[in-house]
Amino acid sequence: MSLTLTHPFPGVAQITVSRPRVRNALDWETMDAFAETVRALRSDPEIRAAVLCGADGTFLSGGDLRALHDAVTEADGARLVRVMSDALDDLAALPFPVIAAIDGAARGGGAEIALACDLRVMARDATLGFVQINLGLMPGWGGAGRLLRTVGYGRALLWLTTGEILDAEEACRHGLVERLAPPGGALSEALELAERIASRHPPAVRAIKRTLRAYLEVPPAEAAAAEREAFPPLWVDEFHLQAVERFLNRKRERS
Repeated sequence: MSLTLTHPFPGVAQITVSRPRVRNALDWETMDAFAETVRALRSDPEIRAAVLCGADGTFLSGGDLRALHDAVTEADGARLVRVMSDALDDLAALPFPVIAAIDGAARGGGAEIALACDLRVMARDATLGFVQINLGLMPGWGGAGRLLRTVGYGRALLWLTTGEILDAEEACRHGLVERLAPPGGALSEALELAERIASRHPPAVRAIKRTLRAYLEVPPAEAAAAEREAFPPLWVDEFHLQAVERFLNRKRERS
């Protein structure tokens, strides 16, 4: 199988792309499997967090040039854009946090996939680069817009037009990744983070992600209204009421 879906912890899904001979580059079959897996996760109420990784110590490398060698028409290019941009939009819209575990290298479309995740954990010996320009291309899976929102116009233009390769320290310094892991340790760190998030109250986690995405995607007034609407149900949720009671009981015991 070029792609597997596993559940290493309760409430945690792990998507692994396994095409190590081509550094986990995606052929048509793997792209379709990726899109289908994301759609399946969207309808699974048990999932509270997910980790996306590549097999054999490297992340993803975008499209498999050998497998796509016969795709020479504009219609083929449009299909490539449609399948993966839709899949990454669906990935970003999942109701729970998705964490990219970047070991080895994230190149081209692989970097775009990483940016479609909510959080990124990167090994200190890993690298990341938007190298599409080296083939006379540009991002086509939504990566240009995501990079722009993350690092600003100037730096996005610089990296997209030069194909500069970033080490983990630089990627973290510019806000492309949220956590650095020991060499080769991004997956284990990402799974630990996913398990921690999955242990939190799911309605609160989902409301937080939904609200933050609203601030990115709709006018501020609409996002603020969504935040105000999301809070009251959590306030009366049994989980919150019991947590408050436990807090007050501890206070009474100490007094």
